[in-house]
Amino acid sequence: MKLQYPASNDQDSLSDQLLALKIARHSACTACNSCPGLHPRPEWHVVLDDSSPSGSLADFDGDASDDETSYLNACGCGHDMYYHGADQPHLGREEFVRRARVAIRLDELLQDADKLLDFSYVDGDILSLRNQMRLFSDRHSSQASDPHLSDPPSPPSPGSSLSEEGSPPPSKRRRVSFSSSLSGSDDEEDRPLAARIAAKTATARLDKSGVRPPASKSQRGGKKGPGMKTGQMVPTSLQPPTGIEQAQMNGILPPARPPIKVEDKLDEQQLSRLATGVTVDSKDGIAGKSTKVEKAAVGELRRGIISIVPVENDGNAKSLIVLTGLKTLFQKQLPKMPREYIARLVYDNNSKGLAIIKRGLKVVGGICYRPFPQRGFSEIVFFATASVDQVKGYGAMLMDHYKAHIRKTYPKMMYFLTYADNYAVGYFEKQGFTKEITLDRSVWAGYIKDYEGGTIMQCTMLDKVDYLNKPALLAAQQEAVTKKIREMSRSHVIYPGLPDSMFLNAEGKANYKEIPGLKESGWSPNMSITPVRIISRSSDLYWMQKTMRELKEHSAAWAFLQPVNGEEVIDYYDVIKEPMDFATMAEKLEKNQYTAVEAFLADAQLVWDNCRRYNPETSNYAKNATKMEKFLNDKVAERSKKDG
Repeated sequence: MKLQYPASNDQDSLSDQLLALKIARHSACTACNSCPGLHPRPEWHVVLDDSSPSGSLADFDGDASDDETSYLNACGCGHDMYYHGADQPHLGREEFVRRARVAIRLDELLQDADKLLDFSYVDGDILSLRNQMRLFSDRHSSQASDPHLSDPPSPPSPGSSLSEEGSPPPSKRRRVSFSSSLSGSDDEEDRPLAARIAAKTATARLDKSGVRPPASKSQRGGKKGPGMKTGQMVPTSLQPPTGIEQAQMNGILPPARPPIKVEDKLDEQQLSRLATGVTVDSKDGIAGKSTKVEKAAVGELRRGIISIVPVENDGNAKSLIVLTGLKTLFQKQLPKMPREYIARLVYDNNSKGLAIIKRGLKVVGGICYRPFPQRGFSEIVFFATASVDQVKGYGAMLMDHYKAHIRKTYPKMMYFLTYADNYAVGYFEKQGFTKEITLDRSVWAGYIKDYEGGTIMQCTMLDKVDYLNKPALLAAQQEAVTKKIREMSRSHVIYPGLPDSMFLNAEGKANYKEIPGLKESGWSPNMSITPVRIISRSSDLYWMQKTMRELKEHSAAWAFLQPVNGEEVIDYYDVIKEPMDFATMAEKLEKNQYTAVEAFLADAQLVWDNCRRYNPETSNYAKNATKMEKFLNDKVAERSKKDG
């Protein structure tokens, strides 16, 4: 029998069936333990296909005659490719696409070794990569306390009867057609949202002639004709409808009416207070608790979709896979950082990591840090999450688990230090970091890496805070404060109304101290005379902050970022009497010392003028000052044009 095997490694041009065949070749059989992957019998002759790479369902039909060349669709062990890790309905679309990418990479390695048709050939790289063809379903501890990664279990065996080794291949299982595209890749995470939505609505693949292949009777379970929807299975967790529910669904009985909400009755005292405009607390004097929506990251961790695991370069194969995923993630999310530098630090034996992983050891977030237990602090070297997962709350959850992991692994370590760029300062401040470094400089100076243009920040852990249970702690604090307010509040006290004598034939102003309740509230006449000044973040402040960031990120700004070192340039402050630099400007901007844009521009102009006054016109310093001056003038002109 002559059978074909797809030679193409272009994922977009391969159909689901051909991708399933590639996956099955590199996946162990779930029905027998002796089969490492789909392979032909000795009497079967397998050749590479030279025709259309898409492959129709007819090519996979088990009823095809022997004289026709069809694709390999069964294994020599007696089971088809759906028992070899290619059962798409069982795996789900995302896992199927991921396995397809791994299978294509394995075929590329075989093609490079000229072993694409040798189904028994394996080497170290292939065996290592085939580990990613198994489901990652281990539930790691949410405390991230396991120091090593455990082996992911192999997929469960299907609950069908198994044929004997010598029996012919079983009849093919019913195939289900999927309308979504297989064009997804790792780069999909970095594409804009609009592009990703547009990709989901892309049309199905066309055959070689550019026309959709017509449906045939042999395409069992395939895609229906135009305009027809694809059927879906009802989840097994959904209970079947009862007799009354079925009658309501069929229109025999009218639908059930929604339950009517009955409000709690109020007594006469509460009604009278409510009529006078006084707010009435809920039942028993305790305000109703608002139910907070669970964050997506917390839900995924609870359901086992993601797992947070510690990792280090211990020589373990799975640890190296996770470290490589961390390296790739950091290189993708930190494009300004040298790639070789990231790789060197991630694989360093002194570095540790904490990674968020999904099935197949796919890394979607992580921290690379370097602990200094003897000095009581650790340095966060890299911190990043995948672009598409940043809105799920991965960053905050990862930082909480990092603090809990440090507390358990290094009990005496209470300080974190990191260098943050302008875009990361806000995030680290939300996680408890501050720009005030209280840790003595002699403890950390010379131990951590200094980054030009970055802001060093510090975080101090609190002994009494359980960072993995912060919502419960904050809820208890809020309830305690609310309870104390209720004890001290006098909002429930109703004072008698003012007598008519205060309004009839009144001369002059009434003494506010004689009005019941007004004095007790803390009010005084001065409060109505002195207006409350409301300071808002104006557009000028926003423009100055944005311009300051762009000035510091300019390629020619390296000489103006920090004040000039008087020890290195001895006569600088003898020549320049009014020094200015970007760090000083940023500090003044943070302290709201710029009351107008003109003051901000004057300081910037002072930077350019000082540079040209001290350095020759032909020097790089003076040329960079001219470039920066033109850059800022263009920004001012652009803003004036927009406002005008």
